[in-house]
Amino acid sequence: MEHRVIVILGCTASGKGAVARALAERLDAEILSVDSMKVYRGMDIGTAKPPAAERAARPHHLIDVADPWEAFSAARYRALADAAVEDVHARGRPVVAVGGTMLYFKCWYLGMFEGPSADPAVRAALRARAEGEGLDALHAELAQVDPEAAAKIHRHDLRRIERALEVYQLTGQPISALQRQWEATGPRRRDWQWTLIGLRRDRDDANRRINARVRRMIAEGLVEEAHRLWTDPRGLGPQAVKAVGYAELFAHFAGRASLDEAIEQIKINTRRLAKAQRTWLKALSGVRWVEAGADDPVEVLLASVLKLLEPGCVNR
Repeated sequence: MEHRVIVILGCTASGKGAVARALAERLDAEILSVDSMKVYRGMDIGTAKPPAAERAARPHHLIDVADPWEAFSAARYRALADAAVEDVHARGRPVVAVGGTMLYFKCWYLGMFEGPSADPAVRAALRARAEGEGLDALHAELAQVDPEAAAKIHRHDLRRIERALEVYQLTGQPISALQRQWEATGPRRRDWQWTLIGLRRDRDDANRRINARVRRMIAEGLVEEAHRLWTDPRGLGPQAVKAVGYAELFAHFAGRASLDEAIEQIKINTRRLAKAQRTWLKALSGVRWVEAGADDPVEVLLASVLKLLEPGCVNR
């Protein structure tokens, strides 16, 4: 039996979901979501989940598998994704995976980069320095010892700056060098036939689509959806509370921004997310690209994808 996994990758609002659903329909495949926020129940509009009718018509996996007050990790995603793919393959169907959470994808596809265990003393010292000297000072230090990691990590991302400096202090090696060793191993599941396809758009077109999608989400009730989450007495977990599209509205509910300011910040942060996704995708080897025109319908993009699935075009 052919154990096929076709992955449609792309930045947020690129149209990859529609292409993946059209491809799954053509191949009689089931869909696996690779999205760190679609896993949460009740976070529907802001994560652009497929409509319920589409999910009922064709099986979708790794959507609505956790509650917003739960923590969720890349390791948990990998375990659930493996189980879902095995289940689909047992039914004799291929899998079309689609998403833009590159950390989840890379941990699933390549394996987990564990690195040294956390050292409480090192972390406490770094936290103290962050409070005393500021995050900019720590980011500047990271730029000295590991410029590659510093270029990828935002200067306000305490968790990732802390981890990168911790790894350097414990091993004497840049975390970026260790991660390259991790990435060089190739697919973790070599018993599956992988095809990686990326959907790429012109930057201006991508930004236009992002802004239009944010406006559409607001019209569909994103503010009301976010308010329900905000007022839920069970609270929000560490991942859900930071989700782009929701975190900005939570700031509005807390009185730190007007509604118009929050909506504009959603657009800005979504564009930043897309930029980070492009950086991740450029570094991922083995991706075959489809260049999407601004007015290309799904049928045109699907035809381009199908050409890449012809014999001789599959990444093994």
